[in-house]
Amino acid sequence: MLYISLAILILSLISALCLSGRHYIHMFQLNSYKPGVQLEWIRKNSRKHFIIAAVSAVPSAFGFFGLRDAFSPLPVFLTAAALVIYSAAFFSKGENKVPLKYTMRVKRLILSCALLTAAAGAACWLLYSKGLFWNFAGLYLLLFPYMILLANLINRPAELLISRHYIKDAARLIRECPGLLVIGITGSFGKTSVKYFLEKLLSVRYNVLKTPGNINTTLGVVRVIREQLKPTHEIFLCEMGARNPGDIREICELVSPRMGVITSVGPMHLESFGTLERIVATKFELADSLPQDGGLYLNMDSEPVAKNAGSRGYISYGIDDRSGYYADDITVGRDGSEFTAHSPSGESERYKTALIGRHNVLNLMGAIAVANSLGIPLRELRAPIRRLESVPHRLQLINKGDYSIIDDAYNSNPSGARAALEALSMAEGMKILVTPGMVELGGSEYELNKELGAQAAGVCDFVALVGAKRTAPIRGGLIESGFPSDRIYVASTLGEAMEAVRKVDSGGRRKTILLENDLPDNY
Repeated sequence: MLYISLAILILSLISALCLSGRHYIHMFQLNSYKPGVQLEWIRKNSRKHFIIAAVSAVPSAFGFFGLRDAFSPLPVFLTAAALVIYSAAFFSKGENKVPLKYTMRVKRLILSCALLTAAAGAACWLLYSKGLFWNFAGLYLLLFPYMILLANLINRPAELLISRHYIKDAARLIRECPGLLVIGITGSFGKTSVKYFLEKLLSVRYNVLKTPGNINTTLGVVRVIREQLKPTHEIFLCEMGARNPGDIREICELVSPRMGVITSVGPMHLESFGTLERIVATKFELADSLPQDGGLYLNMDSEPVAKNAGSRGYISYGIDDRSGYYADDITVGRDGSEFTAHSPSGESERYKTALIGRHNVLNLMGAIAVANSLGIPLRELRAPIRRLESVPHRLQLINKGDYSIIDDAYNSNPSGARAALEALSMAEGMKILVTPGMVELGGSEYELNKELGAQAAGVCDFVALVGAKRTAPIRGGLIESGFPSDRIYVASTLGEAMEAVRKVDSGGRRKTILLENDLPDNY
């Protein structure tokens, strides 16, 4: 009976720990392996885990307090049942938006977690006569999210050595391409769009490598260099992201950019930066890293950028600001936009593009400024601009037969949300907003989401909110602005929200649905 009880207990515990480990390691990966960020995430999002895990620990008290024989059927059955319920109830989720990537770092973390668990289990087994082994099952599961952080701490020296090796190797590869022009691109928003547009424009004359997707961390850039950089590449477009001061400086030390673009500065990642001033200083780490004869391009329509341009030598671009490259005579329709671009030399050209919205035109002006400075005449850019497609999930216009979607689902922020609503306002027919709100805005998050609701009230005919608790300030902003409550739908998931808006009666009008933000699995 002892061995049967032990087998039941161990199998149910292993099942619970495997599911728990996969979930928390996945969240750790989404939180960029930052222990501080992970601890805060656990504090905010693990209430269900701690409740169910604590219930799982209750039956083990039979053995600890000597109420029954440690391996008698009742405590074994109760503990095993609680662990199985924990496994099924807490981690029976649908498919993740971004699945866990089983990188070598994750595999090393899993191995360390397994060794820690085995060591703790063996120690408790040796002391089981004191009741510790029984208590181990529930208590260890309860503390397991922190065990993963302990395993990460144990792995940290090795991870640092491995990272330094990869960084040095990437730096060597950059040095072995002395003719390579590295262009750094950063900003609170717009940097990925500018990167994509610039790659298409520069490819008219140059062999260009860009960091793919939204890869913009030091180790992400390292991987791109080691796996994709070739001696034939002439230009490397390096997107640079940051969650903490010093992040952009670290990437610059690796790639040594000669040119840089700062697209904007705004209240993004305020939870980690604390203040807008620290965000500005971090973005301008790119400007400070450029050589004296390098080229700096600044979006002067962004007030924080304009205020901090200082006495640096730079080339400006904008729409409202007309001191450098700028766009005017902008028209936006269902099939895209038209505008006229002007250069500081007095040259101008009319462009037509499938991109929609003033925000896309502004980002395109940044790309035009750099491409023209590198010797490509404005007229030669007409064809590649006409062929440009929307960057996925960034004001991407998708026609779906009887309705259209403006997909702005990637990483919403106050400035980007205003631009997206402006693009929606230019659409014909019924205007619908679907959003879970904005995140990582620190103490300003509630008010900024409430402002989003007020702005939406002036544009939209119907609003679908994803997540009642998180979108409460948006709903408040809508109601206070006089938006009818019966035109607001609160859904639990994005799928439910989209199904609801598809069923809304538009009175024969074509629907245009703005999808503003789509939170990842760690929200």
